[in-house]
Parts: sequence; structure tokens; C-alpha cells
Amino acid sequence: MDLGTDAPDQTEMLGPDSATWRYFGDWRGMLMGLWSGSMQNMHPKLAAGVWEYSDFFDERWERLLRSIYPIGGVVFDRTPATGKQVRDYHLTIKGTMPDGKRYHALDPDVFYWAHATFWYGNVRCAEFFGPPITEADKRRLFEESRIWYSMYGVSMRPCPDTYEEFLEYWDHMCRRVLRDHEAVRTVLDITTLPPPPWMKGWMPLWLWRRQIGGVNRLFMWITTGLYDEPIREMLGLTWSDSDERRLRLFGKAVSAAMKLVPPRYRRHPRARDGDDRAAGRVPMDAPILETPKRNLPSEAERDNPIHYCPVHATRRAQLPWQSNTVND
Repeated sequence: MDLGTDAPDQTEMLGPDSATWRYFGDWRGMLMGLWSGSMQNMHPKLAAGVWEYSDFFDERWERLLRSIYPIGGVVFDRTPATGKQVRDYHLTIKGTMPDGKRYHALDPDVFYWAHATFWYGNVRCAEFFGPPITEADKRRLFEESRIWYSMYGVSMRPCPDTYEEFLEYWDHMCRRVLRDHEAVRTVLDITTLPPPPWMKGWMPLWLWRRQIGGVNRLFMWITTGLYDEPIREMLGLTWSDSDERRLRLFGKAVSAAMKLVPPRYRRHPRARDGDDRAAGRVPMDAPILETPKRNLPSEAERDNPIHYCPVHATRRAQLPWQSNTVND
């Protein structure tokens, strides 16, 4: 893949003084899970890769929990090797859409869209759930997102040059490109999920099933509030002024609760590992912290890229592709 002439200098590595380290890797990001997954799958070509090939829906918890580590590692490991690892998970994901158009997971426009949901998710999360974010922080996050993206070793062509151009790009995607799809609806429905791996030992299945409907309604409400209005309209979702006020109050409660947690433990383990290396508490050449074994596939399948987010797998879809795709 051509990096392009405008690729940011990778010597400007992201580090503990960056805005990205400050906002990315916070556990509040888990509240963004349905938003991120559904927004990614609204891209017609990304949805094609997920829906035609994906086994994501057979192991959603494990895939999510194991994939957070390398995705976060692109930022916190401060080495291009992790970015290339994530990139190479996508090498074999390609095919033909029902309308005859070809897709590939490393299509620059597709790959950048997935990245946009990750970095811009930091902005959305901070706006609703904290920590407080300024307009200057948002612009700094954008500039650093270009450095972050360059670490995948793919074309920089789709990257906007300025934060204002990015906002125009985002609005264009929401209004003109993104589409509803069965993959989107499946991501948004968590009622069939089993308990997460870390919970299976202590929560009975009957209790999990009894409460999961309420959890689904809560997260669907949060996600609806996070969506841009064109996305709500596309999905047929309603959002009132009262909903907006209640979500803002909920966000303030989340922010207040997080202040009671020691700063170190507000962070995902891969982010804490990056903090420790930067502070000298862990040697820079120590083995990278990986996901617990409970989240991993069998040892024989452990290096198989089909088991990592967002679009790898071998199972063909059984449900039809929706017809409302968009032209290139």
C-alpha cells in the first residue's frame, strides 16, 4: 500500500503527553461499543466483508475483548509493528457485492472509515461521558489521528487535512454514504449474547437472560443519543429533547463516578501497560501485554486473522443483503 506523500512523520510518535493517550483507552469507551460497531458496519463495503464472511456473531465478546488489545496497542505500543499486525489481519478479506462492485477490507476509503470511528469516538465519548474536552483538544486529537493512521502502513489518501475538513467528511458519510444493513441491526441487538467470559463463573445463565433485555434497551438508548440525526432518521429511531437532557444527566453521573476510581484503573490494561513503559515502571523491551487466555481462540487457531475485529471470518451469511447500497 502506498503511504502517499502527505503521510505524517512517524518519528512524531504518540506518547504520554498526547491528547490521544489522555482520551483513548478509558473504560468509558465501552459505553461506545454499539455506536462504534454499528457505525463501522453502516459502510456498505465494510458491511459486505462482515456479513459475507464473518463469524463475529458467533463469538462477539471474545472477539471484541481480544481485539481491543492490538487496536489500542497501535497507540500505546509506539511501534509500527502493531499497526502492521492489525493491517495484515485484513489482507484476505475481499469479494464481490451483489451489485457487482468489488470490495476489499484494505480499500483506503473503507479502512479509513473504520479508523475514523475509533478516533472520533474519543470526541463523542468525552462530550457525553468525560473527561472534559475543549475544541483545542478535538483539533489535537484529529492531528494525532493522522499519525495514528499512518502507523498502519496504508494509503493516507482518504485522510482529511484539517479538522474542519474531517467534520465535512463525517457529515457527508452520515448523509450520503452510510446505509442500514443486517450487520448493523445484529450489532445493535445484544439480547442473544451469552455472558462475557469473565462473568461466566459467577452469574447463572438464567439471571443473565433475565437482565439482558434491560441492558439492551439502555445501550440502545445511549447509542441513539450518540448518533448524528441523519443516522437516526435512516434507522427509524426517535430522539426527543427530554431524551437529550436525560442522556446528558446520565453522562454527568458516569463522569462523577469515574472520578472516584483511581486514575490508573480508569484505563484499559493495554493503556496502563503503555503508561508503565513510558514511566519506566516496565522495561520498554518487556513482552507486550496481551488479552487474557479466556478471550483467545484455540491454540491452533490463535494466529488466524479471522478471529480479530472488525472483519475477519469464514462463515457465509445466511440472510440477504439489503438493496440500499451506494455507488462508488
